Amino acid sequence: MKAIFTLALFSIYLAATSQSFTVVPLGVKGGLDESDLSAYMVAPQGSNDFICLDAGTLNSGIQKAIATGAFSPPASNILRNDIKGYLISHPHLDHVAGLIINSPDDSAKPIYGLQSCLGVIRDKYFSWQSWANFGDEGEKPQLNKYHYAPLVPGRETAIPGTTLSVQAWPLSHGAPYESTAFMVRSGDSYLLYLGDTGADSLEHSDRLHTLWLVAGPLLRAGKLKGIFIETSFPNEQPDRLLFGHLTPRLLMQEMRALANIAETPSLDRLNLVITHRKPSGDNEATIRRQLETDNPLRARLIFPEQGKRLDL
Repeated sequence: MKAIFTLALFSIYLAATSQSFTVVPLGVKGGLDESDLSAYMVAPQGSNDFICLDAGTLNSGIQKAIATGAFSPPASNILRNDIKGYLISHPHLDHVAGLIINSPDDSAKPIYGLQSCLGVIRDKYFSWQSWANFGDEGEKPQLNKYHYAPLVPGRETAIPGTTLSVQAWPLSHGAPYESTAFMVRSGDSYLLYLGDTGADSLEHSDRLHTLWLVAGPLLRAGKLKGIFIETSFPNEQPDRLLFGHLTPRLLMQEMRALANIAETPSLDRLNLVITHRKPSGDNEATIRRQLETDNPLRARLIFPEQGKRLDL
C-alpha cells in the first residue's frame, strides 16, 4: 500500500514538473520599441510545428532567436515553414504590426481570433488603403494568403499542421474594447496566454473570473504549465490611466482569485510569465521589483527575454 501511495505521489509530481511546451518569445514589450513587441511562438515539446500567439514583432524576434541559438537560420524558413498559424488576441498595432509588415514574405496560413478582432484586421489593415489584402475576405482583389478562422468562445478548435488545439475566452481591455485569452492544449497539458486585460474590479467585468473558473481545476490537477499575463504599469500608475491594463498589485489580486478557485494556498508550482511590460523610463525594473517583493502566493515569476527559449 505504501509503495502504491508513493508511486501515486510521484506520478502527480511528474505531471506537475514535466515540460510540455517550447516557447520562443519573438517580442515581449508593450510598446515603444517596434523591434520587440508582443509575439510568442509555441510548440509541443520536441516539435517544430509552432503557432504564434500575437504577432507584434516577427522578423526581428526570429533574428534574435537565431542569435541566441533557439533557432537555426535562415529566418525565412522559420517564418514560412515553422509558424503554422497566428492567434491574435486583439488588433492593436503592438500585437499585429509584425504580421502586417511581414505578410509579403510569409506563406499561406490561418489567422485565428474572435470575430471582433478578425474584422478589424480584414477591414482596417488588409484593406488596400492601408496594405495589400493578403486575406481571403474583404476588399477585392483578395490575395488569399491568409484564411480568417473565427473562434467561438469556449469551443475547442484543432490547429491544422500541429497537434495543438485552442479555446478562446474574451477579455475586457478597457470598455468597450475586447481582447482574448487563449487556452492552448497539447495532449493533457495546457498553456494559458492572455492578451491585454484589465482587472475585473476596474473593468466592472467578470471575464477574468470566468477564465479562472476554467484554469483553476487545471492548475489544481497539475496540468496548467504556465500563464502568460500582462503587467503593463507599476503600482504608481493611477487607475484612470491604466486603459485596460494590469499593475503588480492588480495582478496579485487576480492571482489570489485564481488560487481561491483552485483551492490551493500557494502558486509555487505555477510558471507565471510576465508579459507586455511597457519600457518607458524605469517601468520594467519597477514592475519586476514590485512583483518580486509582493508575491505572497510564491508563484514562479518568469520575465521573458526576446529570443530566449522557455521550456514549460
